[in-house]
Amino acid sequence: MSPRSSRSTSAPSLAKASSAWFLALLVAGCASVNGRGLVPGQSSERDVQATMGKPAETQTLAGGETVYWYPQLPWGYASYAARIGPDGRLMALEQRLTGDNIAKIVRGQTTAKEVHDLLGPAYEPMHFARMERDIWTYPMRVPGYALPQYFLVQLSPDGIVRETYLMNDPHYNFPDRNSRR
Repeated sequence: MSPRSSRSTSAPSLAKASSAWFLALLVAGCASVNGRGLVPGQSSERDVQATMGKPAETQTLAGGETVYWYPQLPWGYASYAARIGPDGRLMALEQRLTGDNIAKIVRGQTTAKEVHDLLGPAYEPMHFARMERDIWTYPMRVPGYALPQYFLVQLSPDGIVRETYLMNDPHYNFPDRNSRR
């Protein structure tokens, strides 16, 4: 009787199993988070979903336009709006969490609907009953700030923006400067 190998020939080896797992992750991750390859005026609604995946939220606007929201929050610091025209073609693909867009939000005037239409779904909408406020959180990157930021929108019960805050992301982990490389 010859000695038998401790490795079974019927079960896949660890290397084969790892390769299969990696391939599955690679295929699953093929959706583009920023819409690379999509062309406004040419790409169809089907192309958008094939490239970016299923939207987190769909919003129908007047005139037959549809907005597919692709928030990459909290760690992607971006929220993409794929605007689809009534003809089913991509009109525009826009990263909405920008300094220019948050500057459009005016305390005492801008409504909750306008904030949503401009920035997309909030990462962390919270209700504070004692304050009689809703606070929507948008993690984002802002030029001129070294650290990621949180843009907070405070809404009163009538749906009007009462306060806005731009603060350092409280969950950001600073690189360990004392670690050895």
